[in-house]
Order: sequence, then C-alpha cells, then structure tokens
Amino acid sequence: MIENLPTVNAVLNALAAILLVWGYTLIRRKRIAAHRKVMLTAFAVSCVFLVCYLVYHFNAGIVRFQKPGWIRGVYLAILGTHTVLAAATPVLAIITLSRGLRARYDQHRRIARWTLPIWMYVSVTGVVVYLMLYHL
Repeated sequence: MIENLPTVNAVLNALAAILLVWGYTLIRRKRIAAHRKVMLTAFAVSCVFLVCYLVYHFNAGIVRFQKPGWIRGVYLAILGTHTVLAAATPVLAIITLSRGLRARYDQHRRIARWTLPIWMYVSVTGVVVYLMLYHL
C-alpha cells in the first residue's frame, strides 16, 4: 500500500491541476456557484494529497534522485522551486478561499491572481518530480 502512494500523489496533483483549470474557466464564464464547488474540490484534493504525501514520507523517508549529470541539475531545479512554492500554496489557498467564501470578491481576485499560477505550478511540477524520480 505505502509503495503505491507516490503514484496516488501524482494522480492527485494532476487532478488538482485539472480542477484549477476548470475552476478558472468557470469563473471567466461568470459561473460563480460552479467555480466555488470546483475550487473547493481542488482544495480537498490537495488536502488528500498532503495527507498521503506525509504518510508516505513518514514511512519511506527521503527518496533520492539517482541519475547523474545534467538531468540531476534539472531535477534539483524543478524540485527546489516546487518545494518553496509548495510551502506557500496552502497559506495562499486558504486565504483565497476564505475571501471568496466571505464574498470579499475584490480581495479574493487580488490574491487569486497569485494563488492560481503558484498552485498550478506546484501541482504540475509535482507530477514532473514524480515522473523524473520514479520513471526516468
């Protein structure tokens, strides 16, 4: 079971990215109620990801990238930016969701312009890190 969690995590990251794009599309079409549901689902998916990630790394420890050469540099660059932005994403997401749910739409829009691309980057690079670490 634990050995399957990296794959589960990659799927959850990919699903979060899809939901983020869908949510963005919905709000651009002024479908506010649907946008709210999709974004709350994206947040829930990301929360499930975080639990699975923590469970996996609590049991497996640190998994090191074994490939040498230039690809190691590429991996570490992606992992570094992913990690820094992943630490900020939950805070940004909670603030953004909170403002939207409280109907503080001007404040919600202002922070969502930052939250969405950062959250998207973290979700997509999560899949990239998984592919590089387990399938290269």
